[in-house]
Amino acid sequence: MAEASKNGITSVNDMAPGTLVLEDGRTFEGRSFGHDRSKPGEVVFATGMVGYPEALTDPSFYGQILALTFPLVGNYGVPSDAEADGMRKFFESRRIQTSGLLICDYSVQHSHWQAFRSLSAWLREFEVPGLMGIDTRALTKHLREQGSMLGKIVLGNEDVELWNPNSHRIVEDVTVSEVSEMGSGDKTVLVLDCGCKESMLTNLLSRGVKIRRVPWDHDLSTETYDGVLVSSGPGDPTVCGKSIQQIRQALRSEKPVLGICLGHQMMALAIGASTYKMKFGHRSQNQPVMDEETGQCYITSQNHGFAVDTKTLPDDWKSWFRNLNDDTNEGIRHKTKPFMSVQFHPEANPGPVDTEYIFDDFIKNVHSA
Repeated sequence: MAEASKNGITSVNDMAPGTLVLEDGRTFEGRSFGHDRSKPGEVVFATGMVGYPEALTDPSFYGQILALTFPLVGNYGVPSDAEADGMRKFFESRRIQTSGLLICDYSVQHSHWQAFRSLSAWLREFEVPGLMGIDTRALTKHLREQGSMLGKIVLGNEDVELWNPNSHRIVEDVTVSEVSEMGSGDKTVLVLDCGCKESMLTNLLSRGVKIRRVPWDHDLSTETYDGVLVSSGPGDPTVCGKSIQQIRQALRSEKPVLGICLGHQMMALAIGASTYKMKFGHRSQNQPVMDEETGQCYITSQNHGFAVDTKTLPDDWKSWFRNLNDDTNEGIRHKTKPFMSVQFHPEANPGPVDTEYIFDDFIKNVHSA
């Protein structure tokens, strides 16, 4: 299907010029293929040959201007909004979460049997700007050397102020607004939604449990449940005090608890450990992590900019996984109780499913509690 059938764009010449402006003053010139409004955010990069529909709808990318390192993007279009069991089949949430998209080469024509519309049309539908023609190799090298930084996509004469999503409690923007239930199992897993990916819910439902999905600051003391999953989400975990308080409540109940990504970081804060901001974070489908108990290595999907400081863990907790690229922590667990959390994404969509067994272990704990 040609791009012209959706947007009237038939070549690069039809795209207006635009500029990425970084907080250190460096600029990158490109052409606009998304929404025609300027927008600020935190500029980060992610590696992967495919998976832009999943990445763009991942709430962990909320407030970020995402640069994709793979050169050609848009060639397989965007799938439909089809649902299964009340959730989108092809996306991680119901909207694009990024503030902007940066790519090197945009495929004006897309072709895939599941394609419903073009990437350009999809960006415009959700009012998200995109720039193509960006030297993403140079941009990624700059971010690796200088670290993730604030920036803005500037289109036309519309300038905008820089905005730091990590200075705000942005989980409020990606959580659910009310309690909901799905599934029909004998055991109930309470999902503390801090920006939950729908593939996490799919993994739980496939294991025969009932899910009770609650907002990020929901009072867990009012709930009856058999286990808690603290979801992934965006931003700095230290600003999520209400979630951390509820995690402490869940730990006191001694029911099984599993934290993922932001949930992992908040779990660490709830037990008295500390976190820190990474230089440029982990955002890729190919991060190697090692189980420190068995020595087994796994390839994982990740999306985060903060990490847990293992030197601050209490004596009754231990480091579970570590990253083999930079030795950062990738998981913690209690030495005797059914509490565990991981920095990577065991639901891994897109990406390998090497670590999906973590959901199995969690559900075994739920049934044993």
